[in-house]
Amino acid sequence: MTSKVSSPTEQADEAVVGEQRKPPGAKDVRRLDRVIIRFAGDSGDGMQLTGDRFTSETASFGNDLSTLPNFPAEIRAPAGTLPGVSSFQLHFADHDILTPGDAPNVLVAMNPAALKANIADVPRGAEIIVNTDEFTKRAMQKVGYAASPLEDGSLDGYNVHPVPLTTMTVEALKEFELTRKEAERSKNMFALGLLSWMYHRPTEGTEKFLRTKFAKKPDIAAANLAAFRAGWNFGETTEDFAVSYEVAPASKTFPTGTYRNISGNLALSYGLVAASQQADLPLYLGSYPITPASDILHELSKHKNFGVRTFQAEDEIAGIGAALGAAFGGSLAVTTTSGPGVALKSETIGLAVSLELPLLVIDIQRGGPSTGLPTKTEQADLLQAMYGRNGEAPVPIVAPRTPADCFDAAMEAARIALTYRTPVLLLSDGYLANGSEPWRVPDTDELPDLRVQFAQGPNHTLDDGTEVFWPYKRDPQTLARPWAIPGTPGLEHRIGGIEKQDGSGNISYDPANHDFMVRTRQAKIDGIDVPDLEVDDPASGTGKTANTLVLGWGSTYGPITAAVRRLRTAGEHIAQAHLRHLNPFPRNLGAVLRRYDKVVIPEMNLGQLATLVRARYLVDAHSYNQVNGMPFKAEQLATALKEAIDG
Repeated sequence: MTSKVSSPTEQADEAVVGEQRKPPGAKDVRRLDRVIIRFAGDSGDGMQLTGDRFTSETASFGNDLSTLPNFPAEIRAPAGTLPGVSSFQLHFADHDILTPGDAPNVLVAMNPAALKANIADVPRGAEIIVNTDEFTKRAMQKVGYAASPLEDGSLDGYNVHPVPLTTMTVEALKEFELTRKEAERSKNMFALGLLSWMYHRPTEGTEKFLRTKFAKKPDIAAANLAAFRAGWNFGETTEDFAVSYEVAPASKTFPTGTYRNISGNLALSYGLVAASQQADLPLYLGSYPITPASDILHELSKHKNFGVRTFQAEDEIAGIGAALGAAFGGSLAVTTTSGPGVALKSETIGLAVSLELPLLVIDIQRGGPSTGLPTKTEQADLLQAMYGRNGEAPVPIVAPRTPADCFDAAMEAARIALTYRTPVLLLSDGYLANGSEPWRVPDTDELPDLRVQFAQGPNHTLDDGTEVFWPYKRDPQTLARPWAIPGTPGLEHRIGGIEKQDGSGNISYDPANHDFMVRTRQAKIDGIDVPDLEVDDPASGTGKTANTLVLGWGSTYGPITAAVRRLRTAGEHIAQAHLRHLNPFPRNLGAVLRRYDKVVIPEMNLGQLATLVRARYLVDAHSYNQVNGMPFKAEQLATALKEAIDG
C-alpha cells in the first residue's frame, strides 16, 4: 500500500487523548495521537496475518507506524500452550514514532495462553478483548489458571471486553458449506473486522487481499470476507463497544513522496535488486534457508525479470561457495544467513578476503549461541563479523538502523564491495527483518552509480617488455585489484586460497611477501571512504556540549532515540550518535568520544561494541546490555540513561 504525505515535523513519542465528538445517532468517537495494539493467540490462529493486514491498512491511511511480530520457534507448537503463543504488536500514530511501543493499549487475546503470556506487558486501564469461547476449564488448566481470570477479579483493573469470537464467527458463516473447524479458522478475520471498526481503518485493501489470496477457492474467500464484515458490524451494533477511536494521518511527519509499508527483509531485497541495476551487474544469491533470513531468498526468487538468479543450496557452505563463484564470474554476489550460518561460512569468507572479490554476506542476527533462539532478536554477532575467521582477514561491516534503512544499507554494502573488491558483512537482526515501517520509495535518479570497470587487457610490463595481466596490481587510491572476467582473452590468472605474490598472484611462501599482503589487505579496509559520524547534540553551536553521549549501532536506533527524546522533554541534556559503519569506524569517532565525560553504549549483547570502542580509543565507555530476545523498551532505556547522567 502506498500513500502520499507532506513535509516533516517531529513530536515526542507520547500518547495524548483528544476531544470526544458524537454525531447524532452515532457512537462516541475519541481522537488519539497514537495507539499500540497487540494481537495474540495460538500459532495457528493467524495472528501474524491479522497484524499484517491491520498494518497495511494503517499504512494506506497515512499513519506513521512500527511493528513487532513475535512468534514461536516451533513450526507448530502444542496448541493452547505458552510456548505456542504468537503475537503481533503495532504502534501507529499521527506523528513521527520510532518503536513498536513499550506496552499495548489494546490486547486481543484469542485464548488463555495468549492472555497469560502477555498480561504482564499490559498497563492497568488498557483494553483487553478476549475470545471467551476458548476459556474452557481444560484450556485454562493447561497454562496454570486455577480459576477463570475472567471471573476471579484479576482483570478488574482493565477494561475487559468478553467476546465469543469463535461462536460468532461460526454463526456468521452458517450459510456457507463449511465444517465447524473450517469456519473457526476465520475467527481472526472477525477480530480484524472488529478492530478495523474500533480504529476507523480502511477495509478495501483487506477485502481485495482476501479475494486475491483465495482466488482459486472462492468459497473460502467469501467466508473470510463474511467473517471480516461480521466483525465490523458487531463493533457497530454491540453496546459493549461504546466508543471508537480515530488516529489522524501523520500528514506533517515525512518529506513529500510516495510511501509504502515495508519490512526490513523486504527492504534489503529491494536494495539488492536496486544495487544490481545501478551496477549493471546480474544479481546472484547463493543461500540456504535459515530463520530469520529466509524471506530474502523467497523475495529475490520472484525477480527473475531483473536478472536475479537464486540458488537454494544443500547447506550454508555450498551457498556461499556458489556465491563466491558467481562473484568470480562477474555477478553482484550475495549470500544470506544468520549467526550459525556465518560460522559455517567463515572459511569461504576468508577465501573471499584472499581472492579480493566483491561478495555481500548478509547476517540477520538472532539469539545464540548455536541454534539458540531462532525467532528472537539479538546483536551478538558483531565480534564474529569482526574477527571470526582464521588469520588476518579484515572485512567491512555495515549495519542498518531501521526496517526501511535496510534498503540504503544494502546499497552501501554493495558500493563498498564493488569499489574495494572485498566481501562485506551486513548485520541486520530479527527485529529489523520482521518489523516494518513506512518507506519513501526513492526515484531512480536518487540512487548512486555503482557501475564498475572490468579489466580489459594487460596492465603490467615485464623487464623484457612483455605485456601481461597481473591480477593483484592495485588501484593506488582504493588498493582494489582488477576484476577480470573468466574467458577474457589474455587475462588468464591463478586464483585460490594459498597466499599470493604481490602483483603477479603467483603462489608465494615468502615471509616478507606475506607480511606485505596482510598489511595491504588491512590498509585497504582501513582506507574505505565512510562518512563522518553525525552527533545529535542540542547544545552544539551554543559553545557547550552535553555531558553524556549515547552511542548505538543497528536496531537499537529506535529505542535509543525514543529514550533520548523523553529525557530531553524532561529537561535533560544528552547527546546521541549512531554507527552505520563498524569496520572501518568513521574517522572522527575518537574525537567525538573524547568530547564527552560519559559514553553509554546500549546493546542487545554483553557489550561487544563497547569492547571494541574501549580497546580502540581507550575511552571508558559504559555498557547497558540486554539479551532476552526482545528489543529495548524506550522507558527502560530512558531510566538507565537518566541514572548514567546522574551517576
